[in-house]
Amino acid sequence: MAVAKKSTTSIGVCTRLVVAAAMAAAFGTAAAYPDKAITLVVTYPPGGTVDTVARVMGPELAKVLGQPVVIENKGGAGGMIGGAYVARAKPDGYTIMLDASNFAQNPALRSKMPFDAIKDFEPVSLLLKVPNVLVINPDSPLKSVAELIKKGKDATDPPYYASSGIGSAQHLAGELFNVKAGTQLMHVGYKGGGPAMIDVMGGQVPLMFASLGSSWNHIRNGKLTAIAVGGTERSKLMPNVPTLAESGLDGYASYEWNGIFVPAGTPQPVIDQLSAAFAQVLKDPKVQTQLDGIGADVIGSSPAELRTFVESEIAKWKTVAHQANIKLD
Repeated sequence: MAVAKKSTTSIGVCTRLVVAAAMAAAFGTAAAYPDKAITLVVTYPPGGTVDTVARVMGPELAKVLGQPVVIENKGGAGGMIGGAYVARAKPDGYTIMLDASNFAQNPALRSKMPFDAIKDFEPVSLLLKVPNVLVINPDSPLKSVAELIKKGKDATDPPYYASSGIGSAQHLAGELFNVKAGTQLMHVGYKGGGPAMIDVMGGQVPLMFASLGSSWNHIRNGKLTAIAVGGTERSKLMPNVPTLAESGLDGYASYEWNGIFVPAGTPQPVIDQLSAAFAQVLKDPKVQTQLDGIGADVIGSSPAELRTFVESEIAKWKTVAHQANIKLD
């Protein structure tokens, strides 16, 4: 009996080896993926929200995939420096990109780019959305969206709003407000979101469409007042603050979002494996807690869902850029 049992086990092992060999032949290197370290390129400098998301998820992704994940920051030009680098990388799944809202906004604002956002990349997963939030100085006489809309239609003295610069997600959030509300809010661009927010807190500029991730601590500490959220649903951090859509701007939606992309030509089995891995990481309670702290709505989409989302975002921001006459080249 012992000999027969050992023989059956050997046959089972052989069968599994044959199946594994057949899978490897069918999918090429995808069946063995990954067998070395993976580089996660972050298209923004260290210290910001995108970098924070990468460093929260990187260690857990390494556990799921069984290989080291090396985070490499390649910031600059609104994500285009890192994007150009990844677009030229070998499409084997070992160089992947974590990008943000500018991935869909740059094509709406620029006629010349170092890559094509649709043709040069394959989508992997929409990780999360962080809503932009309309914040004011606590001493501002404007206390509601209705008051801002009324004041914003006064062409002789329209309110000003701050942003991190022309073409930034915050700038476009303000222009989307103008489009939806029929207002003429005036834009003041800064060299970064930090200086812009400091001037709003100091009263130099009355308001800002800020990322909830960067403004939450100031809201919580009473240095800024949130009067509306740009997401389609209220934020879990501020359940009593209405959305802009609830406040009269039907269809308003403005997020800073994070997604994963790989170079075009990456094998589909590798893309599917990466997408499943990120979805698994996003289900980790520790990861969810950390992302909740920046006001993120965790998603973990399929590749197809991310493609549809990006295409819709590009179309939306092209319309806004055209109506606001915003061009960056």
